[in-house]
Amino acid sequence: MSFGETPITVIGNLTADPELKFTASGQALARFTVASTPRTFDKDSGQWRDGTSTFFRCAAWRSLAEHVAGSLAKGSRVVLSGRIRQHDWRTPEGENRSMLAVEVDDIGASLRFTAVSIDGKRRPDASNDTWATAGATADPAPGAEPPF
Repeated sequence: MSFGETPITVIGNLTADPELKFTASGQALARFTVASTPRTFDKDSGQWRDGTSTFFRCAAWRSLAEHVAGSLAKGSRVVLSGRIRQHDWRTPEGENRSMLAVEVDDIGASLRFTAVSIDGKRRPDASNDTWATAGATADPAPGAEPPF
């Protein structure tokens, strides 16, 4: 993250399936919206009440975009972290417009209300992953020491 960027963490649900597109240079881009709705407990009625939803327009790039499009769907509850970006443009009528969006750095399914399974498939460029363990095997010998 660069100096002066505004980090954000959002927990919410996808409002629609992610839209996967590719730029002219071949970069994958997934666009989606996450709705975050606060809930408070009303002691008088003994019930939970939904507050006003906030909608976050999000963008994920490259392999993250492809993982998002292949893993998440409308209604998926997610936890994401990213950076707020402002986009400015001029309409055909000459009016200046702007909007805030989240450029997603990381995203995962929330386990608060559901269970998910991870297939564990590694991405092709995992050899550049500084956290990857060199020489680790999927089925280590019984009683073998961890590789760290």
